[in-house]
Amino acid sequence: MGQIAFLGIAAWRLLTVMVRLRHLAEAVETPAASVLPRYSIVVALYDEAAILPHLVERLANIDYPPELLDGYLALEAHDHATIRAARALTLPDWLHILVVPPGSPTTKPRALNHALSIARGELLTVYDAEDAPDPLQRREAAARFAVEDGELVCLHAPLRIRRVHKGRDRSPFLDRQFAAEYAALFDITLPAMARMGLPFPLGGTSNHFRVSALRALGGWDAWNVTEDADLGFRIWRRGWRLGVLSRPTYETPPGELAHWLPQRTRWLKGYMQTLSVHTRSASGMGWRGWAALALTIGSALASAALHALSVAWIGIFFLIALLAQHLPSTPWFGLGVLLSGAAASILTTAIGARLANTPFGPRDMLSAPLYWSLLSLAFAHAFVRLIAEPHRWDKTAHRPDVAREESAMILEPLVADAGRAAA
Repeated sequence: MGQIAFLGIAAWRLLTVMVRLRHLAEAVETPAASVLPRYSIVVALYDEAAILPHLVERLANIDYPPELLDGYLALEAHDHATIRAARALTLPDWLHILVVPPGSPTTKPRALNHALSIARGELLTVYDAEDAPDPLQRREAAARFAVEDGELVCLHAPLRIRRVHKGRDRSPFLDRQFAAEYAALFDITLPAMARMGLPFPLGGTSNHFRVSALRALGGWDAWNVTEDADLGFRIWRRGWRLGVLSRPTYETPPGELAHWLPQRTRWLKGYMQTLSVHTRSASGMGWRGWAALALTIGSALASAALHALSVAWIGIFFLIALLAQHLPSTPWFGLGVLLSGAAASILTTAIGARLANTPFGPRDMLSAPLYWSLLSLAFAHAFVRLIAEPHRWDKTAHRPDVAREESAMILEPLVADAGRAAA
């Protein structure tokens, strides 16, 4: 049964590729909205004093009427360093410092909920400290919401990984694999699922919401450490839809293993929480909701749990064959399942990387199983942490990726693109 399930996951990945490529040429520019709504922007920050100037610089380049923007830097009351850094900066008139009152849990979703309670926009988007969003992203989202019916309540922008300052590239293997993984998810899987009308787990940034719907849902689950993944399925349960945008947000990778592992541990722990919550009740899910939950959250957890064992099994098989100079007794079906799953995953990643203009060459393909094995390490950590510290938030360290004057390497192409579109 397990082998059939993994063949199903491989077939699912190939299906998402076919759906994405089939509709790729059909993508058309959404007409500009005739009347732009007020737009709230929220960035929940903790221990981000170093990167804050870069974030503010990028937010200031947003192409949207300033009088219609309503932005908040949501800061924890005990994070004195980031509060001081924020107050020392010259902020755009529409961007405000919002100190979240002390309370429990001290998590990003709790800070977002506090900002949601006072946000004045009809639409709202969330960013992270390291984000460099396309300046025209809000205009695209506003136009999509204007022409779609009220059942579409969330649009997800693609996230693309870029490390500009090569001198700080201490972990090229992890960075390249992380970027390619993002490309497969945000340029293949999520657009295909949106096209098929299926729910999907949201990423933690660059989600654009109708504020009325978000408030009706009660905002984010403050106790779930992947509140974004949970929210995607709560939207579906209410009979609403999710979609995707074309204009991306650029992010930097977490870097070396000491930063990558806690982040991935938190994600997998949150996936376990989300799976536990959404399997308690069948209300509003339907077979399509259950299928989407299994093919995203479920398959991510199952794959992470088994990657290292699968890679080790294949390695031992070929090592024995090499030493004995003949093939041992071979479970060909099982071996075929593993190889077909790996091939489908690499194909999906390679095509996604091409669409996202992310490097993923033959050397990256060959080393991908090593990266997958690290997911098993994160899974083991997540399982232990779910039992010992279920609601602890493992903070990802963000550092400036570029010197401030070098940040134009990211910003100038985006601003130029915005200018061309406006013209």
